[in-house]
Amino acid sequence: MADVVFRTLVTRAGLAGHVASSSAGTEDWHVGERADPRTLLALEHQGLDGSRHRARQFTAASFDQNDLVVALDRISDQELRACARHDGDAVKIVLLSSFDAASRGEPDIPDPYYGDEPMFDAVLGMIERACRALFRQLEPAVRHSA
Repeated sequence: MADVVFRTLVTRAGLAGHVASSSAGTEDWHVGERADPRTLLALEHQGLDGSRHRARQFTAASFDQNDLVVALDRISDQELRACARHDGDAVKIVLLSSFDAASRGEPDIPDPYYGDEPMFDAVLGMIERACRALFRQLEPAVRHSA
């Protein structure tokens, strides 16, 4: 969800050629598979298309391809930090919720996998707020370097 939302923000701002974004899990579950149908439906409700997403796994080498590594919860944050090879990798890791003042300090964006469709919609709302806040912070620097 977060990658689709963030890419949409970047594209709508006309910066798609200047910002790369990708999604990866910390485990190898579902590698190569499409997003959960409930995720696709929640995205569709907001006019977003997640049909091209395929699951992949984050590896230590992924740090080399990313300036920023965004975790959605503390467990993923810990797993990413354990994967970091050195401080240069670790400083790239940040919780998505840290950009959203409305999160009121709640660090985790819940995984809706065991929830119902309304839970997926609610989680998408959290992700959208946090991604907009993240993009607002990054956009000036991206525009300056573009």
